[in-house]
Amino acid sequence: MKSKPNLTRFTYETAAFEGWRLCISRGGKTFTKYFSDKRYDGPKKALKQAETKLSELRELLDNSRKVNGKLTQTTIKKAEKLLKES
Repeated sequence: MKSKPNLTRFTYETAAFEGWRLCISRGGKTFTKYFSDKRYDGPKKALKQAETKLSELRELLDNSRKVNGKLTQTTIKKAEKLLKES
């Protein structure tokens, strides 16, 4: 499986983590979440979960209000809560 925009595949034989990393930056803030193959029962299911969260996060961030080009604290908290729910 290859990496996709905002989703990076980690498959290192010597590392303790194998899975997908979601990373997106908007309005001066970077949001990151890891989706482990082990937790989601395989790479395909982990990818599906990561893609779902990425689309939800993009929708939230792209439709949010910005002040001086930066995200508001309310939007940042909503985004962080969205990522914790997975």
